[in-house]
Amino acid sequence: MFSRRHPYLFFLLVFTAIIAGSTFIISLLAMIGQHQSDMGFSDKVGIVELTGIISDSKKILSQIKDFRENDSIKAIVLRIDSPGGAVGPSQEIYREIQKTKKSKKVIASMGAIAASGGYYVAAATDGIVANPGTITGSIGVILGYTNFRELFEKIGLYPVVIKSGKYKDIGSPVRKMTETEKSLLQKFSDTVHRQFIKDVAKGRQMQIEDIQKLADGRIFSGETAKTLGLVDRLGNLEDAIEWAGRLGGIKGKVSSVYPPEEKLPFMKYLLDMSVTEIREIINNSATSMITGGYLFNPGKEH
Repeated sequence: MFSRRHPYLFFLLVFTAIIAGSTFIISLLAMIGQHQSDMGFSDKVGIVELTGIISDSKKILSQIKDFRENDSIKAIVLRIDSPGGAVGPSQEIYREIQKTKKSKKVIASMGAIAASGGYYVAAATDGIVANPGTITGSIGVILGYTNFRELFEKIGLYPVVIKSGKYKDIGSPVRKMTETEKSLLQKFSDTVHRQFIKDVAKGRQMQIEDIQKLADGRIFSGETAKTLGLVDRLGNLEDAIEWAGRLGGIKGKVSSVYPPEEKLPFMKYLLDMSVTEIREIINNSATSMITGGYLFNPGKEH
């Protein structure tokens, strides 16, 4: 028998199996305990974090929906630390907040920066809390690219493009943009900008004309934004949680809870972590080159 021929190896395998099983059981019990503690029956304020560039809305939408459907969550705080991002995901989050406000109060808490798409999302909530020095505003749309045509010509590279439509390669970095193409992109930018202004005015319950005066892409401090009506209160995350809890009808001490962390298989966790680190490196590099460190992502910003 294997156990008699290799007693030490057999003991090592059995010992490893026991340790692995014990670790799994302990982890499972800890997860159950944390879930019960976090999502228990006591009234709480749910906190959803929106950080970094807004490029995908699925996770945020799911967290908002889960809190909306959880009866123990009486209000939601959206903590924003974002310079903005893609138009579509920003609009999806805005719409989900609007849906949630019909049944639960939603308060935005601005961290270091909540600009462009970050402010767009905040405008959908019932109220906005910012720090005096929070970077916010930047109500505008930007499209941009770098043209390498002359550089390519100097080093002898001549790109060949085969396209099915006249404007299929609009914004190509390897040729000069025509005036017609520039006009088309300007109209696109103006259309999305009007959507931005309209939604901010709706969310903040302000006149479109008043938002238009501020919607030239400039940034504001949280303190200035409050005087302009773009922010409701000055304060930190705890102040926002307290406000949301009171609006949600919580009496006494207001407790908060974050969404339970998603447990990933080990290999998927490593792969996701690597992708995240690479994305952060790229984003940090872009931040240092664009508008003095305030990231308004060319071609994707809202």
